[in-house]
Amino acid sequence: MKSSIMLKSAFSFFLSTAVIAATGLVIAPSAQASTYALPNAPTSVTSYLGSGGVVVRWTPGVDVEPKISGYVVSAGAGSCPIFVPAKANNVVTMPVVIGQPAGTPVVQAVNEYGFSQPKASTKSYTAAQLATVASPTNKAVQVLQLSDLHGAIEVGTSFGAALLASNWEADRKANVATIALSSGDNIGAAPPISTEFEEIPTIETLNSIKLDVSIPGNHEHDRKLDHLNKMIGLSNFQWVVSNYDADSLAVLKSGTKQMKNFSIIERGGVKVGVVGSNTPETIEQVFPGNLDYVSASGAKQTITINPGVAGVNKAITEAKAAGAEIVIALLHQGWLQNSDGTAKGQLNELAAQIKGATAIYGGHSHQTFATLTPGTIRTNPVVLGQTRNAGVEYTRTQICIKRGKVVGQSIQHVLKAAAPTINTGVVSTVTTQDAAAAAMVKTYKDQLTAKLDVKIGTVSGVFPRGGTPAVERSGETPMGNYIADLMRAKYKTDFAVQNGGGIRDTFPAKTYIPANTSLVRTGTGALDVTLGDAFTVFPFGNQIATSVVTGENLWKALENGVGGNYPGDGRFPQISGFKFSFDSTKPAGSRIVEVTKLDGTAIPKDAKQYTITTLDFVIYGGDGYVNVFSPAQAKVQGALLDLFVDALKADLAAGKVTQVPAADGRIKKVA
Repeated sequence: MKSSIMLKSAFSFFLSTAVIAATGLVIAPSAQASTYALPNAPTSVTSYLGSGGVVVRWTPGVDVEPKISGYVVSAGAGSCPIFVPAKANNVVTMPVVIGQPAGTPVVQAVNEYGFSQPKASTKSYTAAQLATVASPTNKAVQVLQLSDLHGAIEVGTSFGAALLASNWEADRKANVATIALSSGDNIGAAPPISTEFEEIPTIETLNSIKLDVSIPGNHEHDRKLDHLNKMIGLSNFQWVVSNYDADSLAVLKSGTKQMKNFSIIERGGVKVGVVGSNTPETIEQVFPGNLDYVSASGAKQTITINPGVAGVNKAITEAKAAGAEIVIALLHQGWLQNSDGTAKGQLNELAAQIKGATAIYGGHSHQTFATLTPGTIRTNPVVLGQTRNAGVEYTRTQICIKRGKVVGQSIQHVLKAAAPTINTGVVSTVTTQDAAAAAMVKTYKDQLTAKLDVKIGTVSGVFPRGGTPAVERSGETPMGNYIADLMRAKYKTDFAVQNGGGIRDTFPAKTYIPANTSLVRTGTGALDVTLGDAFTVFPFGNQIATSVVTGENLWKALENGVGGNYPGDGRFPQISGFKFSFDSTKPAGSRIVEVTKLDGTAIPKDAKQYTITTLDFVIYGGDGYVNVFSPAQAKVQGALLDLFVDALKADLAAGKVTQVPAADGRIKKVA
């Protein structure tokens, strides 16, 4: 299946996750100067011990577009990296901190698109050798960060609770000044092991890995505010958000624990401030009413989530006034794509407006990204990072402070598969599972097995989620076709629409791991699927609703579906009963090119009514579908999950293998 995100030049930023899985390798493209690409790696890296640290020299690689902004020189976890602007000399003294572990200096080129592959020095150094040039005026902070965990706490394709706990404990041994952060969506849209227990197992997981701070993402609001407050009460870490209004912030509390607009963590003698923001689109991405609360005066209020970075910048100023030496910003907004020499997405746009942060981490778009923006005489360099969802990776950042000034940062993406990444080369992971975290997960798992390991059908292959981002958010996908066709056939309507963001996993689900090992889960033949898989793919408990839509409103609905933060937005429509084409290069609101019935008859923008099946969430304005599917005429019919499970069971009872449908061209991206 073709990825929806393509560079308009010859190279894409990352290979698809399918290629990563097949090869275990992401390759930095070699490029000519006229090609938009990641930078080429430097060559001929040498080093020696100098009086003030490790002196590192390199030969720059051939420049590309976007131009190389500089070079990062580091030596792995616990080191004190330094950033060297591209116009400076290609030799630098890398600071060394007291107690720095053994390591090998590496050099990476960086541009707006990201980092080159690392080039290692011909010489390595023991901890004892480094101690001879270490200085107490040098300090290094290590940041461990993830995002969009979505309750993936079992060890499988994800790190899970047990491996995250053991890996982060090992990381902390390299540097006592380590803080652990999450960019939101820890809970919600999760497998049954989290959702069936009110998401409590995920909060216990975050406690077990010693998370320090998290911001809320939109999925923290998948249930009423009472539920989020319960999560705050169970958390051993601090919740922070800087773009909620003061009244809203005041109601997010449980006992003595409360959401704050910033927090300060002191580790290894360094005070680190943490600020953050949630996406303002939350109000249309959760069920209507989930942000409502009753004020002290008895009035009904709705949490206000302010767009932009004014709240974040204000919180940075306040954190520094309260003693923070450096400040880290967590944004539940994401990178989307690299094209035309520019890294694009809300993360990148907002990061450019943030003043005074040393590191900025994103989320929400479920993609891997990292780069570093150069500083000036008055400002520090700033590192940007983001991870994929479901706990398949985390970032490990080193921040170097020399005489009170940030002089550099390095960032690694640590993969569950320990595969080479675009930023790091090979990064080892700890394979021993933390016993306490594993036991906690098993306690919950044992309660689910009898209920959810029930076989409900067999499928001819895996219903995929290929693409960058997952294709259900950017184009036609087999699961989208399958569920939309089921909805339309069951309720005998003209059309059906399912929001792509409601599809949360492959099928069988990667993040559901049956205890029953006799189930066939891999191979080229028919695969067994369980009730647990169904709950994982469709975790929200949505109800199906039927209603009517005019031709005019269908066009409006589709414009909404391909608008927003395309590609990568959960509002993207998976459909049945009609076809449409769109041009993503046009301004949002004018992207739909054509809408037709299956026989090719045009559906004009007029008042003619058609019957439609969709979800209650969508009917009532979720994902921006406001007043297009006639909520006043809607009728709730039954659970989406029941429809899905019943169809699979019917095939199983008839001795049929449920076939993965092929894409039939019902959705066409023309540009």
